[in-house]
Amino acid sequence: MRYRHLGNSGLMVSEIGFGNWVTFESGAAAEACVRTAIDEGITLFNTAAAWGRGGAEESLARGLNGVPRDAVVLSTGVFWPEDDAPHQGGLSRKNLFASLHGSLRRLQTDHIDLYHLLRYDYQTPLEETFIALSDMVRQGKVHYVATSEWTAEQIQQAAALAERHRVPLVGNQPQYSMLWRVPESQVIPVCERLGIGQLAVVSLAQGVLAGRYNGGNFPADSRVATGGDLARALIWPLLHEDLLGRIEPLCGVAGHCGLTMAQLALAWVLQNPLVATVITGASRPEQIRENVGAVGVTLELDVLGQVDQLLGTFVQTDPRLTFTPPQYRAIDPATL
Repeated sequence: MRYRHLGNSGLMVSEIGFGNWVTFESGAAAEACVRTAIDEGITLFNTAAAWGRGGAEESLARGLNGVPRDAVVLSTGVFWPEDDAPHQGGLSRKNLFASLHGSLRRLQTDHIDLYHLLRYDYQTPLEETFIALSDMVRQGKVHYVATSEWTAEQIQQAAALAERHRVPLVGNQPQYSMLWRVPESQVIPVCERLGIGQLAVVSLAQGVLAGRYNGGNFPADSRVATGGDLARALIWPLLHEDLLGRIEPLCGVAGHCGLTMAQLALAWVLQNPLVATVITGASRPEQIRENVGAVGVTLELDVLGQVDQLLGTFVQTDPRLTFTPPQYRAIDPATL
């Protein structure tokens, strides 16, 4: 494993992080994945309060049981409703504190290393959010703060308030992959100027860039077969016959480099020096060991060119695709 600073902060994170959005319900298998991640040198563990109405945080706490607290970087996030109370969801002061205290209880800890604002909240003044975060930081309950899927303009506004209220805003969590390059033109350059590092997610495009669906096959343990409605809704648009047809020759490119398709996809993201970590999920320990194989890989220019040529017009670059719908808070938490 290798480690990078998150932005201009002193916080070091493993180049591969572990996230448990989809797989936290798999019981002993989920806990085995956490233990394997520890064995492989992964230090960043990412979850969120709304996932499974707190079930994901509880699952992660079980997996980390017995692991020294200071040995890991614990990351959770707030935004989506965690139950049906009318004040739930968003980034109001009330919801921030209620959500944080629930996360601390479920994760069995007295502080969160990295607290994610998982979407932009159009219904709460941004200054209210950052005053609350300032109090959390001063109380020692939160050490660092990150945004997630915010636009470049929103991040700039947040950075100004973070400086005013002495909140260490050090990270941004974008979707970023060889298919989804949307953050490259605006979000990442703004973050670079502000000293904010990237925690890339969805870098395997829900398994498509791991070659899991080549030939139109849907493995029994895949997200298409086992995921909830939201997971399936995110995957289906990617299962385009022409796109899957281009992934197959990409697997050949990966093999020529001595890599699996998943390793090629993760290594591609890690070529960007502004990316501190790639957060990936896993349903089996061997997937974690495979993902870690992307660490330390340098892709030559001809390989990067082949990736661009094969993916062609399927690559998304429009910065307008990074946005939070104004009514996003109203999503049913049972689907998250």
